[in-house]
Amino acid sequence: MSFGNGGFPHREGRTLMLLPQLPEDAQGPSAKSSGEVFYNPAMAGSRTRSVLLFRHAMEEGMLGDGTVYALDGLTASGLRARRWLNELPCELSSRISATIVDLEKEALDWARSSHKEFPPSDGVGNLQTFQGDLRAAVLSSGRHWIDIDPYGSPAPFIDSAMQSMARSGVMEVSATDTAALTGSSKTALVRRYGARVRTDCLAHDSGMRVMLSNISRIAARHDRAIEPLLSVWDSHHLRVSFRVVKSVSSANILEERIGWRVFAPSKEEFAASIDSGLQVVSGGDVLPMHCMLPLNFPVDRKDPRVSGPLWIGPTGDREAMSSMSEERALESCGPIFIPDDPVGWNQKSFEIERRRVAKSVRHLAEESQVIDSCNLVVVDDLAAWLGTGAPPSPRKIVELLRQNGHLAAISSYGKPSFRTAAPWEAVVEAAMSIHPPM
Repeated sequence: MSFGNGGFPHREGRTLMLLPQLPEDAQGPSAKSSGEVFYNPAMAGSRTRSVLLFRHAMEEGMLGDGTVYALDGLTASGLRARRWLNELPCELSSRISATIVDLEKEALDWARSSHKEFPPSDGVGNLQTFQGDLRAAVLSSGRHWIDIDPYGSPAPFIDSAMQSMARSGVMEVSATDTAALTGSSKTALVRRYGARVRTDCLAHDSGMRVMLSNISRIAARHDRAIEPLLSVWDSHHLRVSFRVVKSVSSANILEERIGWRVFAPSKEEFAASIDSGLQVVSGGDVLPMHCMLPLNFPVDRKDPRVSGPLWIGPTGDREAMSSMSEERALESCGPIFIPDDPVGWNQKSFEIERRRVAKSVRHLAEESQVIDSCNLVVVDDLAAWLGTGAPPSPRKIVELLRQNGHLAAISSYGKPSFRTAAPWEAVVEAAMSIHPPM
């Protein structure tokens, strides 16, 4: 179906939009030409999680009890902000004053057309537009919520965004320069983030931690501190979401949250990790694949085992992640079948979209219970490390660890993995019981 302006209707989550042409199922970033309306279906899960995190933050009082000034920077289609206004409960969405920002006038025109043609279901939706540079837009007034989703690195935008944050607010930052953040492009990683990352199965986790480390340093320069709420590796991009609070005392202890990740640690390094509270107390006879070390531990930055400086604290928040259940995602964002659908979907199409919504939060609520645990273990790596051949099933090893009294959960990380607070020897024992060494 085509509308009067030549646009075609499309649905993501519960929200309808108009596009000059129907999208293909993009799987990663693609260059956008000037004047185009850029819409990437691969970011749908990111936008769903943003709706749920916004809801959690408002319900928990992180954004105050008055008007919430939110900015969707580098908005392109404007869909993220429009999903906030349409998919949050009315009592919350009615408090949001959202501004979408883009350099392209045509993109903003299409966003306005979408908002007019398909207004929020409750009839309330304060959406403003700003044509220009995100860095100018954020400094125009204080914000409770800022989303930064650039093509490439977010580094140029963080400082100005941090300056504009309210005393308590939330910022979400995406990065598609994953080749740099995961250590494949070493010079770009050093140039943009001043770090190095070992290119192993935990490289994407290390990349998210490098982002958090850099953002926390920028926050500290403005007497602010960050508290991670959610960190996700999703196909082509890394995304970190965190609370920003005005706190000189927290900013002063910044370096307690920054350090190193070391592959194949020595006994001395493992002991230092335990002494610093970064690893569960262990006998030390069985050394882990990785461990974290504090910033003041002397490491050789040219050592290929070393990644960092990076964030060594939890990369998410238990309450925020536990709110992202599949049931809650479907309640807020799952589309409900309607006859004479303007997009032309049948019941099967609606069900497919509901499954996409549920998949976008898979394992997050479960993982929330161990998000502050020390060991994130990729099972392919574990099998190679132990010489057991076939990797153990993450679910089986989690069940064994739980039976033995340890906290463990399937991870939402982009490779088959689990997270646990168990001592390393307990992890090894569980893995060996599933697949003995060859």
